[in-house]
Amino acid sequence: MIEYRRLEEKEICRELFGQFIRRQEVGKCWRRVDGEWVIRDDPFVDDWTEEDYRKLVACLQNTLATGGFVYAAFRDGALKGFASVEAALFGGEQGYLDLSSIHVSQDMRGQGVGRALFLAAKDWARDSGGRKLYISAHSAVESQAFYRAMGCVEAEVYHQGHVEEEPYDCQLECGL
Repeated sequence: MIEYRRLEEKEICRELFGQFIRRQEVGKCWRRVDGEWVIRDDPFVDDWTEEDYRKLVACLQNTLATGGFVYAAFRDGALKGFASVEAALFGGEQGYLDLSSIHVSQDMRGQGVGRALFLAAKDWARDSGGRKLYISAHSAVESQAFYRAMGCVEAEVYHQGHVEEEPYDCQLECGL
């Protein structure tokens, strides 16, 4: 059985991720070529290093310290998924709130955990005054299929910081 709940800042530490499997084997990705989106072969393995976990812990702690939202899924007491939304509105009339992370452990993908986390993030963002979620999303075909199934479309306005940090990500939005 999966337990879902909000996380508190004091809970977020490296040990929380002890049974979380980030690994994603990517074969095909969406890429923008001459203004058009196409699927390209781009095989690689996406996984986190210890430095990545250190940054993640700091980012999630900061999200909560600045009034944002971190929601998690647990199975048998082990973290198996999480999503975070930043509290600061941006994008002018778009009224974006940033879905800064959403990840499901490799051993739990395809079981509805991502959907539950995404819907909780949408609810929190709407209740916090947002008009749309903004997602700088992994370009893997499987990741993009998930976001499209959740109702995401290409963002009307791109967040330049996200584009510069992750140039291969797809910039998406989802109405609340």
